[in-house]
Amino acid sequence: MHLRRILAPGSALALTLAAFAPTATAAAAPAAALLQAPMHHVAGQHGSTPFFISHGGGLKHTTTTSDNWSGYAATGGPYTSVSTTFVQPAVNCSKGDGYSSFWVGLDGYNSSSVEQTGTEADCSGGQAEYSAWYEMYPANPVTYSNTVRPGDTITETVSYASNSYTLTLADKTRGWTKTTTKRESGLARSSAEVIAEAPWSGSVLPLDDFGTVKFTNNTVNGSSLAGTNPTGINMVSDSGTAEATITSLSGSNFSITWNSL
Repeated sequence: MHLRRILAPGSALALTLAAFAPTATAAAAPAAALLQAPMHHVAGQHGSTPFFISHGGGLKHTTTTSDNWSGYAATGGPYTSVSTTFVQPAVNCSKGDGYSSFWVGLDGYNSSSVEQTGTEADCSGGQAEYSAWYEMYPANPVTYSNTVRPGDTITETVSYASNSYTLTLADKTRGWTKTTTKRESGLARSSAEVIAEAPWSGSVLPLDDFGTVKFTNNTVNGSSLAGTNPTGINMVSDSGTAEATITSLSGSNFSITWNSL
């Protein structure tokens, strides 16, 4: 099953992303190709709520809201690499069908392309399904045949050099690595992000219950994500319901907790 990954912001950035489709308020039946797309801001919300975190140097971070992304985004590009490590969360399918994806990527926060790789955890008909993929949005995603299971330690990296993007996903628990190289020129590389997403299929799909996922060793351009003064993103529905919430950065680490479908 394929999902597409884009961001839907809930702050003034929505003005720059008006071309993206709005969020559906009801659960949508997934199409044959589910996608991850650029960030979509939450409709009707204006401005972002600042918060402040001290990491020895007193770094300042702001937060915004989105109806399909939760995580952190460095937004002062161009960037050449982003990486994370996490343990694949198990999804609880007792609350109904839902979908989730956990990825790193360049672009997508304030640009219309996304170069990304990640895992997926979906609930369909009460059954949990797990997979791994890469995507050079707006091209369709490609799903790997390799097995992913809850509890697997996953490392994801996207890097750029000389008009070439290298997308690497390694399952350290199962001992496999997939590396895909794609040539593209002219992409902005204006953001670098570590994201949990509610995927897209004509509209944003319900976010399944993944509990809490902790992203560690988060780096951008080879250095700690925290050093980029990244923007934190909480996933919130158009009605204002919290769907996934980030913690503050602790060094280069942070967690995301599921709140609602």
